[in-house]
Amino acid sequence: MHNDEEDEFNLDAHYKRALRMLQIELVKLQRQLIKDGSRVLIILEGRDSSGKDGTIKRLTEHMSPRETIVHAPGKPSDRDLTEWYFQRFVPNLPSGGEFVVFNRSWYNRAGVERVMNFCTGEQAEDFFRVVVPFEDLLVHDGLHLRKYYLDISKSEQKTRLAARRKDPLKQWKISPVDEAALKNWNPYTKARNEMFERTSHPHAPWNVVIANDKKVARLEFLRDLLGGFEYRGKNRKLCRPDRGIVFEWSKKKRKVLAA
Repeated sequence: MHNDEEDEFNLDAHYKRALRMLQIELVKLQRQLIKDGSRVLIILEGRDSSGKDGTIKRLTEHMSPRETIVHAPGKPSDRDLTEWYFQRFVPNLPSGGEFVVFNRSWYNRAGVERVMNFCTGEQAEDFFRVVVPFEDLLVHDGLHLRKYYLDISKSEQKTRLAARRKDPLKQWKISPVDEAALKNWNPYTKARNEMFERTSHPHAPWNVVIANDKKVARLEFLRDLLGGFEYRGKNRKLCRPDRGIVFEWSKKKRKVLAA
């Protein structure tokens, strides 16, 4: 085995060991959540091709299928369009003991809907006016809400989108919105920054994950998520994330994000 191959093998082995240990911690966490009847909602947003699906797969891989639910909102129906915007999401909020992951969420309105002109400026402003009080109500009622944004560079996005088009197993991921991602890089950056500015609040701050390296991002995301909960048998040493990879958004951290 050549040195480069050996290094790659060692890194992959390290990743698999670390992932397994973190997934064991997730099982411990879920056991506690079910016992306590807790309600958990994880919102996962990010650039197109930033690795949301792969991150969610590793997060939920060994969790209870009965109490773990992944919701990926599709195109709104004609009925949805007549309702209060948040109404379509409320039925998917967790009940006692449930761990729910939103693979994209009501923040579609702050991102893709604005950039692609799927909503009006007035609708976007209504969203910004309501979303923080809405989340405050959820948290006040006892919901554990965590918001994560996976961020990648423009060059990394270009590489991943090109690979997606060539991979016959990923054809289902290709959409007109994805195809427009690179062309609209700057508008998406502007929308992301405004979303952070206006919707990161004490009860539900945004946490940013630098995701150019998928495997590193997955591990650090899991460390950070686990670190935010108390549960029986917690291995605290495992739950210390690299703050260069995952961190709470703040104005001081803006320079770290992909421009």
